[in-house]
Amino acid sequence: MMLVFSSASLTGCGYNNLVAQDEQVTAAWSEVVNQYQRRDDLVPNLVKVVKQYADHEEAVFAEVAQARSQAGSIQVTPEVLNDPQAMQRYEEAQAQMGGALSRLMAVSERYPELKADALFQDLSAQLEGTENRITVARKRYIDEVQEYNTSVRQFPTNLTAKVFGMDTKPNFTVANEDAISKAPEVNFGD
Repeated sequence: MMLVFSSASLTGCGYNNLVAQDEQVTAAWSEVVNQYQRRDDLVPNLVKVVKQYADHEEAVFAEVAQARSQAGSIQVTPEVLNDPQAMQRYEEAQAQMGGALSRLMAVSERYPELKADALFQDLSAQLEGTENRITVARKRYIDEVQEYNTSVRQFPTNLTAKVFGMDTKPNFTVANEDAISKAPEVNFGD
């Protein structure tokens, strides 16, 4: 009888809903990491193709390799979701990777014969698709964290959350909000 009452009271207090939302947050973050891994797997192929055309652009290749290494060195565990500093380090490493890839793509723009190469076109399309998937996965993660954090903070589930040590989770952020809040300058040359 006591087990039935305990089970019913946990259900009524929102515990099961909090657990389900916590799992959704974890799953959403796993999808973000999955898409980052997909990008990380594509980069060596893209670098190889571009490098065939632009051997003298060694600094860009070194930067991409370093960014990829740094992004891959940060282990993403469930504990990272609860550690704002670890999340920030991971996000910064991924931002560096994105910047390095932008510079790599700029190098490729200087080689018209490269842009016409079918392998390069395929890899570029896959990389673009991956970047879009990363954006979608981050948006889903942001939504799941918002829903979870709202439940953790609303009455009466906030009482249950406190009893079971369920705190709000850090959400996705960018390294430099001021920099991205300004529209990029478009310059077609003079």
